[in-house]
Amino acid sequence: MCGVVGAVGGIDEEIRAAVRAMNASQQHRGPDDDGFFESEQVMFGFRRLAIIDLSADGHQPMIDSETGHVIVFNGEIYNYLEIKAELEASGTRFVSKSDTEVLLKAYARWGLDMLPRVAGMFVFALWDASRRSVVLARDRLGIKPLYVTNVARPGKPPVTLFASELRSLLASGLVDRRLSAAGLATYLWNGFVFSPPSIVEGIDVFPAGTVQTLGLDGQKTSSRVYWTLPEAGAREDVDRVRDVLRTTTRQHLLADVPLGVFLSGGIDSSAVTALAKEVSAGDVRTFNVCFEEAEFDESLHARRVAQAVGTTHTEVPLSESAFRRDLDAALQSIDQPTFDAINTYFVSKAVREAGVTVALAGTGGDELFGGYDSFSDLPRAQQVSRYFSRVPAWSLRQLGRLVARVKLGKFGEVAPQTRWGKLGDVLATRGDVLELYQIAYGLYTEAFLGELFDIPWDAGVSPFGIPTSRVDAMRSIASDPAKLHAISRLELSSFIGERLLRDTDAASMAVSLEVRVPLLDHRVVEAVASLAAPVRFEPLGRKRLLRQMAMGSLDPALFDRPKSGFVLPIERWCRAQLRGDIEETLGDFALCRSVGLDRDAVLRLWRAFQADAPGIYWSRVWGIFVLLAWCRRHKVTL
Repeated sequence: MCGVVGAVGGIDEEIRAAVRAMNASQQHRGPDDDGFFESEQVMFGFRRLAIIDLSADGHQPMIDSETGHVIVFNGEIYNYLEIKAELEASGTRFVSKSDTEVLLKAYARWGLDMLPRVAGMFVFALWDASRRSVVLARDRLGIKPLYVTNVARPGKPPVTLFASELRSLLASGLVDRRLSAAGLATYLWNGFVFSPPSIVEGIDVFPAGTVQTLGLDGQKTSSRVYWTLPEAGAREDVDRVRDVLRTTTRQHLLADVPLGVFLSGGIDSSAVTALAKEVSAGDVRTFNVCFEEAEFDESLHARRVAQAVGTTHTEVPLSESAFRRDLDAALQSIDQPTFDAINTYFVSKAVREAGVTVALAGTGGDELFGGYDSFSDLPRAQQVSRYFSRVPAWSLRQLGRLVARVKLGKFGEVAPQTRWGKLGDVLATRGDVLELYQIAYGLYTEAFLGELFDIPWDAGVSPFGIPTSRVDAMRSIASDPAKLHAISRLELSSFIGERLLRDTDAASMAVSLEVRVPLLDHRVVEAVASLAAPVRFEPLGRKRLLRQMAMGSLDPALFDRPKSGFVLPIERWCRAQLRGDIEETLGDFALCRSVGLDRDAVLRLWRAFQADAPGIYWSRVWGIFVLLAWCRRHKVTL
């Protein structure tokens, strides 16, 4: 796990200095080693977190002495031993024991046709010495990030810069620190920035499952999507899926450094823990973050699972005082604004301080096996909203506000921003699944968004918080005739691909921890998608199939409790020790104006939260606080 940076185009002293500054800014991603490569109009930089082959043989940029090809690679190739054996059988010789060299040799043998053979999480930039071009590629699910920008300098040739983190491109000194109107609009809707735009104008997110070729002028000469989410299947071969789960988990355990598993005690993390114990020849270490606040603490459940599976278990306490002490570091770890990343930062920090360099997480179980309420709520909302297809949207929104008032009673300064408060918006969708999904997950009602920020919908953003360039693709995902599979694909594309994986990468790499997600290995995603809906999803919300495949020998009573995700007691802390910090930031008139927010609307929301008004959750104020704090820290404004 590492950090890559680079430049293609008009390389001069200014660009060399920029690439070095970008690389230095990513030291946290790779404290073990660094390096640079330059040839013609190409420059690569690299920071290394040594995971496989800790020797100097794993140094990057890595050069293939036979072809002259050069690679910088962030991630892990989980089936690299199998690919290496195939190459060796045909006469290929290797110098190192690293998966990086396997990528280089696989490219020399198969070119871009190697991508379907590779299983892993990765971003790489490869200098093809024979074609005098640069290849950029990103893994199928978008587990590892890549940001790209084109820099135009008066009187000088253009150059394309790329990096593992957006902040690294800011560190180049060549990017204007200007907020993207499109990125900001998607953030205020979703609580995260929906790609391809980023929060900074001119910086784009390189798309998942895509490979591109750049010429020596830095311009794109070819681009293709080499993988998309699979369509629904009708198979009932559960044993095949179980075998895939075991194989991928075994491969995810490969490391030359200490490894552990995040264990919250829920089904997903417990499944990964049980699979890891089943396929591992040695001890498995598990970690759980516990709280003084009993309603948030799941340490007892995690402890029972660890005892049942037989792991070496560690509980790491996190108090409110420790949270406040490290809050600035947690906020600093955020690469793009997001309301939901600091929980991952704190658990990653705790695990790293325990001496672990690689951690497995249970991310993906809910999305693959129907664990969220969205799998039951969206079909019902679609059916209800279709009844109102002939009623004007403005009437439906008024009706929704009336029903919400009857249901919830007197409102505070701000109407409810969830569930009943969104009823009018839901009815106005007329059954459109994508819009229903976006409304369900959106932070605010459409009406309050209009008060909070004058959103420039003509800036390339749909009226439901998605960049217009992505709407057709997202509608295609949502239109799968298998409704539950369509919702699964929406969850994987949006919640997982645009938020959770991005947040996990930034938060974990801030403390030099590699997080692996075996349930999101593309082979698992494809195998699960091939199953018939009744086998895969029923009974809805129980994830019975995952439990049977991974934890068939465990007592079902371990999981017979209401579902709860891993969350920090932020709501309580926002009303106590953090209150002053948040209030100072939200009340900063100049700061709000520089970001385009109406301070009065922001303060009304804050007062409603403090008054415990109905439907005003902590995430509604926290999302704005993080946005303002991020913009202030990085001096990014409209």
